[in-house]
Amino acid sequence: QVRVVESGGGLVQAGASLRLSCTASGRSFTSYAMGWFRRAPGKEREFVAAMNWNKEKTKFADFVKGRFTIFRDNARRTMDLQMNDLEPEDTALYYCAQYRLGSYESAVEYWGQGTQVTVSS
Repeated sequence: QVRVVESGGGLVQAGASLRLSCTASGRSFTSYAMGWFRRAPGKEREFVAAMNWNKEKTKFADFVKGRFTIFRDNARRTMDLQMNDLEPEDTALYYCAQYRLGSYESAVEYWGQGTQVTVSS
């Protein structure tokens, strides 16, 4: 059974940094693309960032504007989302996802439960 688990959320002030971590178990971690999504209050879940299986390709949402970076460690089976210069608009429940294939062009197959990020002004 595949399990995706996020950690690292919290309450921070605008301009601060936060690092979220995700780990996946239950099948080969290195074979699949991983991504981050978020859902703000009253809004649909949206894409944040993703990296393919061999770390050669990454994609970020336009609203990231160079503030976020993703780090994938296949040996530790983790993918972190480093978020800098956080804004109140970044307040959301952040989800980690594992894709169906090694490319993030495929569909998401497994979701984590989410970790809350709250940015105060």
